[in-house]
Amino acid sequence: MDKVLYENKEQLGVITINRPEVHNAIDFEVMDLLKQYLSEAKADPGVKLLVIKGSGGKAFCSGGDLIAFHQLHTEHEAYAMLSKMSDVLNEIFFFPKPTIALLNGTAVGGGCEIAAACDMRLAKAEAKMGFIQGKLGITTGWGGGTYILERLPKAVALDLLWSAQLMTAKQGRDIGFVQYLIKEDDMMASAKKYFNRYTVHSTECLQAYKQRYLDSIDTAGIKLRVEQEVRHCAKLWETDEHKKAVADFLNKK
Repeated sequence: MDKVLYENKEQLGVITINRPEVHNAIDFEVMDLLKQYLSEAKADPGVKLLVIKGSGGKAFCSGGDLIAFHQLHTEHEAYAMLSKMSDVLNEIFFFPKPTIALLNGTAVGGGCEIAAACDMRLAKAEAKMGFIQGKLGITTGWGGGTYILERLPKAVALDLLWSAQLMTAKQGRDIGFVQYLIKEDDMMASAKKYFNRYTVHSTECLQAYKQRYLDSIDTAGIKLRVEQEVRHCAKLWETDEHKKAVADFLNKK
């Protein structure tokens, strides 16, 4: 079974993380496939919008696969993994076309970081989400902390990061993290109605507005902050607190 799926359908480049048995957790193979399909969608003139979603109805993405990354013990080993995925999120954040995370289920930890890297977020009404990394003794490590501080008012973003709490999709909408709630069972069909408001316009128009946004931000500054974020998380990765939290998590599995 392919761990990531991609299709160009009705002017949408749809990337699906396809590991429902582990809540669409990210491992090294998923990272490589995400990078590959992002390049394909960027180069495809038939793609107006990029959509990232999870497979199944329970999870968008649960973040890094702790079982796959359990062998990473040192700061150096953690940095190699974190920087690899931060490169993927960098591609998403600076993608030249509009990017939308379709939160079909739980989005926690690194899953919330992926969502934060996207321009907009549509969520299933029952979905829950949160930057829960603090519960594992680490910080965001793929760039999500930097991106959420760009997306939301600083105090709101810091509350999400500091508390490491889950929020409902409605709470996410109320603070501006989620732009639209989907209550229908067929999420993709409902989402397409929302996307049609964009795809009715030309690719050139959509990309021009995305470029205006990218022109408005300090690109070099954001990339530096992401690098600092990755390195800080790597340092915390080898602490006893993180190792104990991971061990406790795996013992519950």
